[in-house]
Amino acid sequence: MDISIIKKALFLFVLFPTFICAQYTDVINSNRPGRAASAYAVGKNVVQAEVGILYEQQDNADLNSDSNIFGADYALRYGLLFEELEVIMEGSFITQNITYPDLGIEGTLTNFSRNRVGLKYLVYDPYKDPARSKPNLYSWRANNLFQWKNLIPAVSVYGGANFVLGDNPFYPGEPTVSYRGGIQTQSRLSPRFVLISNIAYDRITTDTPEWRYALSVTHAFRDPRWSVFFEGQGISGDRYSDIILRTGVARLINPNFQADIHMGSGFKNDPSRIFVVLGFSYRLDFHKDELIPINEQQSGMNGKIKKNSNKRKSKKKRKNRG
Repeated sequence: MDISIIKKALFLFVLFPTFICAQYTDVINSNRPGRAASAYAVGKNVVQAEVGILYEQQDNADLNSDSNIFGADYALRYGLLFEELEVIMEGSFITQNITYPDLGIEGTLTNFSRNRVGLKYLVYDPYKDPARSKPNLYSWRANNLFQWKNLIPAVSVYGGANFVLGDNPFYPGEPTVSYRGGIQTQSRLSPRFVLISNIAYDRITTDTPEWRYALSVTHAFRDPRWSVFFEGQGISGDRYSDIILRTGVARLINPNFQADIHMGSGFKNDPSRIFVVLGFSYRLDFHKDELIPINEQQSGMNGKIKKNSNKRKSKKKRKNRG
């Protein structure tokens, strides 16, 4: 099947300004849709599941093969010990039906194409500064337009391990355990636009380690239940290299449930890829805000008290009465 026309149409579609928003709030904070992960954890004592059902068409010009792939992506996230720490188990389980027309050969490959466990820790959050997070009560423009300081991102670090279970046909000869390390950042460009970037060094200790990076711009509509995103992902390694584009929409059903759909395409012909994914995210929210005793609060948390401010107010009251 020649999918070059479909790929070109998809590429033109994602060039339009279709971006999404996925920032930690009172509602569910999902890494779906797409593969770029937020810098923020789900929150202490929050249990969250993110699942996607996928279909992919692959054509390999070098091997002259056609493939249909069906499978599921999954992620289980848990806020562990404190707000900044998250443990995450994620992967993809697929069945690939592959055909070699010239040879008249057909086959089926089934196993995990991705299976790992890791920890993410938020090391820097610019919005922890009370002065930074306070809105400007006198200027709508200051609150809603881009400012250079908005580029300063929240930053988290990630460390984890990949697992190759049994006789996995997608990773022949690889060790059972390999490692992954990365950095994830998130900048709120404006109340509706969020920029997320990821970089990771993957499959460490194998013969074919990979660099993976992703850049995602997100935008929420006027109805904040709807959002749309554009993402570019790069993979560079001896085993596989490609650039993948994704775009799609998400719909918040309620504060704990989100549905989404996205599609994407690769740029290479060995293999050529086009796919669509339908997914959802659901959380069990056992999070409780910790109360800070007043004697442990930092001075100025609620704003500085100006010298003689009470006297000035008293003088104004006396003048008004006169």
